[in-house]
Amino acid sequence: MKTANAASVKDCIAAELPELIEIRHDLHKHPELMWQEERTSAVVQRELSKLGIEYMAGLAGGTGVVGYLPATSGDKDAPSVALRADMDALPITEETGLPYSSTRDGLMHACGHDGHTTILLGAARVLAKTENRPNPVTLVFQPAEEGGGGGQRFCKEGMLEGGAGGGIGNRVGCIYGLHGWPNEQVGTVKTRPGPLMASTDEFLVTVRGKGGHAAWPHLANDPVVAASAIVMSLQTLVSRNTSPVDSAICTIGRIQGGTVDNVIPEAVELEGTTRALTPEMRKLAEERVREISEHVARAHGCTIDIHWNVGYPVVKNDPKMVDRFIPLASEVLGEKNVFHAETPVMGGEDFAYYAEHVPACFYFLGLRPEGADHFPELHTPRFDFNDDAIAVGVEMMSRLALSED
Repeated sequence: MKTANAASVKDCIAAELPELIEIRHDLHKHPELMWQEERTSAVVQRELSKLGIEYMAGLAGGTGVVGYLPATSGDKDAPSVALRADMDALPITEETGLPYSSTRDGLMHACGHDGHTTILLGAARVLAKTENRPNPVTLVFQPAEEGGGGGQRFCKEGMLEGGAGGGIGNRVGCIYGLHGWPNEQVGTVKTRPGPLMASTDEFLVTVRGKGGHAAWPHLANDPVVAASAIVMSLQTLVSRNTSPVDSAICTIGRIQGGTVDNVIPEAVELEGTTRALTPEMRKLAEERVREISEHVARAHGCTIDIHWNVGYPVVKNDPKMVDRFIPLASEVLGEKNVFHAETPVMGGEDFAYYAEHVPACFYFLGLRPEGADHFPELHTPRFDFNDDAIAVGVEMMSRLALSED
C-alpha cells in the first residue's frame, strides 16, 4: 500500500492475520527461557528476511534482534520511532490443554511474550508494505525480560544510538511497548503518564543462630523464631514507614530452614521482594529491610547475612508520549475503549530501562474476551495469549510508527 490510512492498515492486517496466528501458535509450542531464545530469534530473523527488512542479530546476550526500516518520506535523517517486544518464556508447566500447548516440559509462555513478538512481526509486515513511511522505525526484539534485564543490556550496547552506537539505522527518538493484560477486555488499551509499573528488587536474608535439641531451646539461639519475628516486623515497612498516599510492597515468598521436627537449625533463609513507585521509596525499602532484619535478629541472639539484588526501575511514561498515544488510540479503537489507569500497578517490567534513555510510552493491551468474567492471570499454568488481541496490537503499533505528529 502506498499511503497508510486507517482502512488500508486494517485491510493489510486482515490479510496477514491467519499467518500471524500460526506464528504465535508456533512460538507458544516452543518456549525458551531468558538468554536461550535461539529458536525464537531465528523465527524473527526469518520473518524479517522475508520482508527485506535490514536487521542485526546476536545482540543483548546473543538472541536479541533489531530491525530497521528507513523513512521513505519526510525527514529521512530524523530519529526513529522504536517498537519493542520481549521474547522469553517462563519455567512453568502448562495446563491449558491446547493443541499448540508447550512441547517443552516445565516451560511455557505464561506471560504472553509469544503474543508480543507476533504483534511486532505483524507491525513489521504492515510497515514493510507501506510505501510512504514518514518516520524511520526501529524494531526491538528483546530477550530476557523475565528477570534477566535484557532491556538494560540493549541500552548498554548502544542500540538506541543506532549506527553511531554500533547498532543499526538512525538513533532512537522515542519508544513504545505493550503488554497483554488479562484484566482488560479485548479491543481496549490502558495507560497513564508518569509511573505505570513499580520498581522491583529482590533480597535473600540468611538468619544465623545456634542450633540445638528441640527439648532444650534455652541452650540454643533459635533462628526460626528470629526469622518469624523478622517477617512480621517487615510488615511495618508498609504500614508504618510508607505514607498512606504512597505505594510500596514488601513480600516474603520463601522461608526455608531445618530438616526435622526435633532439631533447632543453625540457619534459616528468607527470600522476598520490595516494590516501589519512586526512587526515594525504593531506597527507603532497602534501608528498612536491612535495619529491621539486623536488629530483630540481634534481639534474638542471631546474626544475618543479606544479599540485595537491584532489579528493574520504575516504568515511567513520558507525559508528552501519552498525550500523543491517547488520541491516536482513540482514533483506532474508539474513545470508549481507551482507558486511563488511575493508579500504577506493582508489577515490574524492564521496559523501564528504555524509558530512562528516551521518551517512552508503555501500555496494556486487553486480552479478556468480551462478556467473560475473568481471564487466566499472567504467570499461571492456564494462561494463553488471546489471538483476538493480535490484530489490535498490530494496528496500534503500526499506527504509532506511521503517525506524523
